[in-house]
Amino acid sequence: MRNTDLFEMAKRYMPGGVSSPVRAFKAVGGNPIVVEKAKGSKIWDVEGKEYIDFLCSWGPLILGHSHPLVVEAIFQQAQKGLSYGLTNVHEITLSQMVCQLVPSIEKVRFVSSGTEATMSAIRLARAYTKRKYVVKFDGCYHGHYDSLLVSGGSGVATFGVPGTAGVPEELAKLTLVLPYNDHLAVKEAFNKYGEDIACVIVEPVAGNMGVVVPDFEFLKVLRKETEKYGALLIFDEVITGFRVSLGGAQELFGINPDITCLGKILGGGMPLGAYGGREEIMDLVSPQGFVYQAGTLSGNPLSMVAGIKTIEMLTKEKPYSYLELLTKKLVDGISELLKEKGIPHRINWIASMFTLFFTRGDVRDFKSAKASDVDMFGKFFRALLGQGILIPPSQFEAWFLSLAHTQEDIDIALEKIKKALGSL
Repeated sequence: MRNTDLFEMAKRYMPGGVSSPVRAFKAVGGNPIVVEKAKGSKIWDVEGKEYIDFLCSWGPLILGHSHPLVVEAIFQQAQKGLSYGLTNVHEITLSQMVCQLVPSIEKVRFVSSGTEATMSAIRLARAYTKRKYVVKFDGCYHGHYDSLLVSGGSGVATFGVPGTAGVPEELAKLTLVLPYNDHLAVKEAFNKYGEDIACVIVEPVAGNMGVVVPDFEFLKVLRKETEKYGALLIFDEVITGFRVSLGGAQELFGINPDITCLGKILGGGMPLGAYGGREEIMDLVSPQGFVYQAGTLSGNPLSMVAGIKTIEMLTKEKPYSYLELLTKKLVDGISELLKEKGIPHRINWIASMFTLFFTRGDVRDFKSAKASDVDMFGKFFRALLGQGILIPPSQFEAWFLSLAHTQEDIDIALEKIKKALGSL
């Protein structure tokens, strides 16, 4: 069947025809593809069309699709059982690896998604500090938990308003929303509300307004102000964990949070999230403490072995310099092609993730990201898809590279991008 036929069928049985909104391609226009299979750096739709994949399942697949060692680990475990509902030995192995590699984590709790990780971290921070207010940053997405799915108010340091139907105003008002990369706004917020703030949650490298690299002063102020006022600092490293370095953004920037949220690469392509931090904080989690959180599929053995094998490969290969060089080649090549066409743009990148913004100004927060030409991005996306290049179907997301991508992939991709630009 064709992509369009299957998507029409999907809309009969699933809201919008998808299990996650952005897959509907509403932000870019055109018809969504329906995936049949993937291998290495490539993905194929149900019509048999091949794409070079720079989506990488939104970041988890740093080894590429269906890495044989990861697939073999899952296959071997599947023969021993898909789920136990009890502790398995692989949880213990992966917890040791996480605590050894992530600088701030002394104990960790596994969950099944990034949203579960962030919502649990917020609950834990509120219990530890005995306070209720949360600080987040405009444009940072931390999952669809009510307290975090809010948008900014009218001022620099004002309480949030519901970012979606179904979030009570009373709950949204427990969240302060500040501009990303604005350390003065952070100081102002703590000066006004510091004694009541339980925690600050932040993407240490923003990935959900598109890639925005933090000012180092911004992260330093976050650490200083939270320590000064007795609040906890939560790094949402669901995207950056094991992506920008083995120890994540906190290792890269040398700033340790109190709690870290992980996901994506942690599960090697399988559903997995985690939150962890200092022992004294994590010991408040049930059954050792009184902060309740549970999940039937938490610590699922298939996810555990996929994560173990992925992190083993990253530890052994230490691929970060190579991935950075490969990413630079792609970023520089795209920028050169756009300059030749006279198309205003900015590309923000770090390690093996980047975002192309169609804008004239620098992008350092959500306000400047939203100045991008989203209509132009939609045309660009559809032109690339037609050439067999898959990128995120949204201006405000990150492109990712993997170890499966080759120099030849980059050369072919740049040729295809050049053809796509010629059709705009």
